[in-house]
Amino acid sequence: MDTLKGPLLTVAEAAARTGWKECTIRKKILRREIAYVKLGRSVRIPESALNDLIELGFRPAITQAGRTD
Repeated sequence: MDTLKGPLLTVAEAAARTGWKECTIRKKILRREIAYVKLGRSVRIPESALNDLIELGFRPAITQAGRTD
């Protein structure tokens, strides 16, 4: 099991950090696209899992050689 780093976020907090709707976060949890922790009936998302998801989606800008803008 991977170690959990950072605080555990609620679905609402995770949605606010990503700009997604809460239902999108919940769908990603159901599809197991986001790691989560189940505490009784509550679901929490490790901050590190959310950061990993954001890093996976990162795409650097493309620079054009010889451009003089």
